Amino acid sequence: MFARLFATALACLAALPATASDWDTVLAEARGQTVYWHAWGGDPKINAFIDWVGDQALDRHGVRLEQVKLADTTDAVARVLAEKQAGRTTGGAVDLIWINGENFAAMKAQGVLSAPFAERLPNWRLVDVVGKPAVITDFTEPTEGLESPWAMARLVFEHDSARLPDSPRTLAGLLDWIKANPGRFTYPQPPDYLGTTFLKQVLHGLTPDPSVLQEPVDPASYEAVTAPLWAWLDEAAPNLWREGRAFPRNEPAMAQLLADGEVAISFAFNPGRASAAIAAGELPATVRTFVLDGGTIGNASFVAIPFNAAHEAGAKVIANLLLDPTVQARAQDPAVLGFQTVLDLGALSPEDRARFDALDLGPATLPPADLGPTLLEPHASWMERIAEDWVRRYGSAE
Repeated sequence: MFARLFATALACLAALPATASDWDTVLAEARGQTVYWHAWGGDPKINAFIDWVGDQALDRHGVRLEQVKLADTTDAVARVLAEKQAGRTTGGAVDLIWINGENFAAMKAQGVLSAPFAERLPNWRLVDVVGKPAVITDFTEPTEGLESPWAMARLVFEHDSARLPDSPRTLAGLLDWIKANPGRFTYPQPPDYLGTTFLKQVLHGLTPDPSVLQEPVDPASYEAVTAPLWAWLDEAAPNLWREGRAFPRNEPAMAQLLADGEVAISFAFNPGRASAAIAAGELPATVRTFVLDGGTIGNASFVAIPFNAAHEAGAKVIANLLLDPTVQARAQDPAVLGFQTVLDLGALSPEDRARFDALDLGPATLPPADLGPTLLEPHASWMERIAEDWVRRYGSAE
């Protein structure tokens, strides 16, 4: 009993905000460090934004930022796990990871994350933990300060209103439309994050009691719970782009299909993506976004620090910088990324709030009130099993 109380007390102490002198110590240690941020590198806009963050970090704090571009986050996780197995407890190659829910849960379970740090960052006080509870719960797993949010995401669908004025708003309506318009819809190949997000949306919408998805998979009920998902996908499959025999590899590949007119409906895990693409001349000005009735899957993007990061202080500086209102407003600008902020706008100074108020969210971005409810991510174990079964059922892309 005493050991449990002692551990709880230590966790509470770790969650206390850092004092000014504590943070000054972090800044002093970080100056001159080079932080290796392992982040998905599949989107040039995101890569450019990370470069800009690096410029800010160098100018403000003397910290250099190098993006290690990943095709899959599991590559960075595997490297950290390999270092742990090799006994490398310091000087690790990975300083910071843009991490998703499944990999966060795995790293947390393996004990390869740094001590809680997020709630001790100076800018944590600006994070909207009440209105955006996804910033402290990742795929049903409490973050406990082990990762820090930097962007909010929502699944939105995209269509060219000049070619498709009325978009389907239910899963049944979408399936009917797919069958009536063969070859005009697809989704990225799982386990790509956007492809699995689409499967989550279908699963949630076809599950009579979605609360079961918040618990780990029960092998005894898995087949019954997922049967409607497979039935929906089986019915859609022969009517998909390339008759369901090939799938785009990721979000940029699917976005290009919409831009080229090969598909009529696409989707993204970013409500501002279409407006950003229009501003960049990558999509027709008539493209608009829509959501399904009843809401769509949403979550937060996080960064985490491995247990053996060589430049932990610098990684904390980058995590805090990502929560800076100037950085958050730039990320929300459709001309840059169009990401939703994790901040509580009511907690900002008038000057910082004005940065957001001045943003033109673009012609294709839905107002927050029109996005509908945010549907909770299923427990990570559901998508691990479903992604494996998807590959077994539908094979891999060409």
